[in-house]
This record gives sequence, structure tokens and C-alpha cells, in this order.
Amino acid sequence: MTDGKDNSTIIRMFHVHKTYGNKKALIDITLEIAKNEFLFISGPSGAGKTTLLKLLYLGETTTEGQVLIDGMNLSRISHKRIPFLRRKYGIIFQDYKLIPTKTVFNNVAVVLEAMGKKRRFIEKKVKSVLRTVGMEERLQAFPPSLSGGEQQRIAVARAVIGDPKIILADEPTGNLDEDSADIILKLLKKFHTRGATIIVATHDKELIRKTGGRVIHLNQGYLQKITAA
Repeated sequence: MTDGKDNSTIIRMFHVHKTYGNKKALIDITLEIAKNEFLFISGPSGAGKTTLLKLLYLGETTTEGQVLIDGMNLSRISHKRIPFLRRKYGIIFQDYKLIPTKTVFNNVAVVLEAMGKKRRFIEKKVKSVLRTVGMEERLQAFPPSLSGGEQQRIAVARAVIGDPKIILADEPTGNLDEDSADIILKLLKKFHTRGATIIVATHDKELIRKTGGRVIHLNQGYLQKITAA
């Protein structure tokens, strides 16, 4: 499905609801996100921030309503097409989700391997991205030997290695000290200037203040308001 109305919009949500049994996680969310926007989703724990992100990459499906990503209606996408949809995304988690038994190099390379890229290309691209995040010299290290900030930089490298259109970050600085958090924010800004749409779910008001842009405020599943940072 192609939506030809507005080429500047990459994500649309129409009257989206998500329930888990009797619990209402999201209630009647209607939202548009522009291409190359740096957007925050804010709210207290349990507000629905993570659920909203999961709906965008089909980690969960909507109970009601529609989600369109780059013109594709997620309610109509076949299971075979889901891996291709997810290639539009880079996803950064608060707890990193690195594979502890694989080296830094292999944790990042796995994305390109899944895309069927050739080994020579993979080696060149991984080293280039690790250089960008300041981790090139640790490519043979294993995640358990790294600090939290270093692991999150690897997670950022893995998220961007496939040149995604959209980067989703769920509390990416939640486990980090202030210096490490600043490094992650600078990296996200760098990839934003290269054209990616960045969506960060966070309750960290200082992180939002340092960045600017629109803020989607959620509370108990409702879209409470949208403000400029």
C-alpha cells in the first residue's frame, strides 16, 4: 500500500488501541511522525512508551486501529514481509541485548549477515561503524568485558549498520552515567543528521532538554499532549 498524500511523513497511527487482557496499554493514539524527525516519547513507567515502539516494528500488533510505516499498512503485511519491514529499523534497547558469547565485531556483523551481504563488505562496513562510535579497538572483545556505556555504543552500531530509515531507542540512556549518556545522545544526533528518523522513548527530562524537537507525552495509555522540547 502506498500513501501518496504526504511524502514528508514516514509514520502514521490512526486511532490505535492496544490491550493485554483487561489492561489497556494504549488508548486511541493518533499520531504522525515526519521523515528525519528527532522525536521523544515521554511519560512515567507504565505510560505505554515501550508498547508504542513495539507496535512500530511489529514486536506487538494493534488491538484496534492502523499503523502505516513508509506507506505500508502493518495490519495488511504478510509474515513473509515482516523481515523486510524490520530492515527499515535500527532498534536500541535499555539492556543492550548483545550476545555475550559473540565478539563486538560479530554482534554488529550479524545484521549484515542476515541481509546476505558479502564477507568483504561486512568487514569493511563493521569496522567503519565501530570507528564512528569509538569502539573500533574493541572489536574482538566480548560484551561482558565492556562497561555499560561501551555496550550501548555497540548496540548503537548494530542498530545503524544496515542504514535504517528509522532508529527506535527504548530508554537508551536509562542504565548509563551522565558522560556515557551524553555520548549516546551525540551518536543519535550524528545519525539524525545523516537522514534517519529518530524516536526515543524516555522519562529523562534532561535528555529531552538537551536535544529539542517534539515530545509525545503519554500517561496511562493516553496521548496527553504534544509539545516542543
